[in-house]
Amino acid sequence: MPLDERKLEVLRAIVEDYVATQEPVGSKALVERHNLQVSPATVRNDMAVLEDEGYIRQPHTSAGRVPTDRGYRLFVDKLSRIKALSPAERRAIERFLLGAVDLDDVVHRAVRLLAQLTRQVAVVQYPKLSRSSVRHLELVPISDTRLLMVMIVDTGRVEQRLVELSEPIDPEDVLELRRLANEQLAGRRLAETPPLVQALIEEAASGLRKPMAALATVLLETLTERREERVAFAGTANLARGTMLDFQDSLRPILEALEEEVILLKLFTEVEPSTTRVLIGDENEIQDLRTTSVVTTGYGPGSTVIGGMGVLGPTRMDYPGAIASVRAVARYVGDLLAQS
Repeated sequence: MPLDERKLEVLRAIVEDYVATQEPVGSKALVERHNLQVSPATVRNDMAVLEDEGYIRQPHTSAGRVPTDRGYRLFVDKLSRIKALSPAERRAIERFLLGAVDLDDVVHRAVRLLAQLTRQVAVVQYPKLSRSSVRHLELVPISDTRLLMVMIVDTGRVEQRLVELSEPIDPEDVLELRRLANEQLAGRRLAETPPLVQALIEEAASGLRKPMAALATVLLETLTERREERVAFAGTANLARGTMLDFQDSLRPILEALEEEVILLKLFTEVEPSTTRVLIGDENEIQDLRTTSVVTTGYGPGSTVIGGMGVLGPTRMDYPGAIASVRAVARYVGDLLAQS
């Protein structure tokens, strides 16, 4: 049964009050705190309809009502007002992130910032190497049979590997290897580079075939490793700020899930730029997170998604605030990576 505007306003008021007070909400309190322009008796009737429809529930006898997952979903989809960050908050985000010195610093600053802004658990996925492009490849001689390969990608990520050679190499040949590699790979997406790396061996002059083969082997190992599948998280202590109603009396499954990177990476399987995804309670595919809500989005330079970020907390969450914060931090991080 579709709800009329008054009942929707009552549901909005219940969600906002419960999120703010952590206490079940009664009809008298709603009338006193919100300009509903109806009597407590009318509000009680509206609450009875909302309860019958599964949008709110009564956790205890003689208690007020709290939203259900279905109530939160309707609130997020239709009732929540966009919450713009203040100019001061935006300046604080910009100043905090601009102080980062490298990619690791960007990720750790972003995750701490999100935890502070939302007072939830924040999770940031490191940029996926496979979605990045090669910016530059440097070869530094360590000895006459050993090179340090430094691959810099467009996200600011730096990969360093040792290349062991079967025989000594002249400095001029090192420069030629570097030139050939950059000519072939610079500006190309890493996912496209394996056949190009193989072509480097075939196209190299006969005297450079062996060292080029050694370099190609290291390059292919770098491209196929899954070291990029990492996440950073912060704000776990924020989970303790909740009530007994928030997590069905146990935080243990959530804490155990947070320790598993494979589980956390699943939160970002469908992230997109400029799109915020909100999963509430049982909508989570991960069993141990079904007493939580997760707000995620993608980030990266321009329209390219190279990773995801978001927050996790109780379903009793300030959704407008969490969505605004996640969007803002993702946008600033994307802008920062585009400039790097």
